[in-house]
Amino acid sequence: MADKIGFTPNRDEASRQAFIGSLKGYINFNIETRLEQVYDEVLVPEFESQQGSAPQSRADAAGLLESHPLYHLWSTLTFHSQNMMWNAVQQTSDRIIEDQVATFEKLSQKPDRLGVLSLKDELVVQAPISTTEIHRQPGGYWKEARPNDIETALNYSGTVDLYRNAKGMGTGGKLGSDSIGQLLASISKKRAPTLDPQDILDMGCGTGEQTLAYKRVFPDAAVTGIDCARPFVRYAHGMAESEGLGLNFAEMDAGNTDYSDDSFDLIVSIIMFHETSPAQVRNILKESWRLLKPGGLVLHLDVPYQPHRMSLFKQVTNHWQVRHNGEPFWTGFAEMDIYKELIDAGFDDQHAFADYETVGPATFFFFGGRKDQ
Repeated sequence: MADKIGFTPNRDEASRQAFIGSLKGYINFNIETRLEQVYDEVLVPEFESQQGSAPQSRADAAGLLESHPLYHLWSTLTFHSQNMMWNAVQQTSDRIIEDQVATFEKLSQKPDRLGVLSLKDELVVQAPISTTEIHRQPGGYWKEARPNDIETALNYSGTVDLYRNAKGMGTGGKLGSDSIGQLLASISKKRAPTLDPQDILDMGCGTGEQTLAYKRVFPDAAVTGIDCARPFVRYAHGMAESEGLGLNFAEMDAGNTDYSDDSFDLIVSIIMFHETSPAQVRNILKESWRLLKPGGLVLHLDVPYQPHRMSLFKQVTNHWQVRHNGEPFWTGFAEMDIYKELIDAGFDDQHAFADYETVGPATFFFFGGRKDQ
């Protein structure tokens, strides 16, 4: 039996997964860059000569691109490389799942465990969240095939860094690293230099790798991660215990938590908001403000793909993710005025923010605010 929870491919599996990561990177950068050149140098001039003006909307640009053979190639490779990715990580999960479940059970039942795992049978995840296979992960986040199942979490954990690196949003961390959490913690210190958080909440904590970073950076703080996917919080709890870190994890709706007002002085999330509906975005922002202690900081991180920052070409290729790649809420989130939503949720307009931070080759969208003492 393994001593730790984690996605652990062997040499051959890791090689296959690395190849797929490289393939996805080639599609995202080399092929997509060439497609953008064709759009700018061939398709747009043809449109201008026929219409008398440049394309004015995403629909105009899509009409030009979607009939071109290179777009068909890019689309087909993007779609099938996603299938290849899930098939590759499933190979590892199939090999280790029974041992990993046994390890989770041992860690979660040991008398000297450091944290608490709270599961909520009465929690009902509503459609369209519950009916969506985010990222086209087979079975979605909630599939359970055995008692104490963590298979969906294993699969997800195996793809996160591969996918981020292939999209140019990685921070150089190895498989399963806490590098994005470390980044967010450093940004929290930059935006609230005098804050010494004692109670930290990670909303939509997923498989928990990044949640561990907050305990490492703020060792005296009580750190809690919540997610509505039961296999994910199981995995996160087991991983924290196997790392010797005392964190609490709970199965909970981030838009309707069980915590009292003013419970946390640092509330964070990573790449959660673009995976949920506009209505739930508003619920979570209101809940963030309700839960924040006076003097505290809300700091959410998400994708920087707002239309005002993107060419029409990039808007088309990103909207393809909505239509074909398990990202049904992506465009809806990107088109929201998040600063206005923060104010509507109760945030103080003098301390609310919705802006960007660049780290190496990656840029991230940060939004949130502080609450006066």
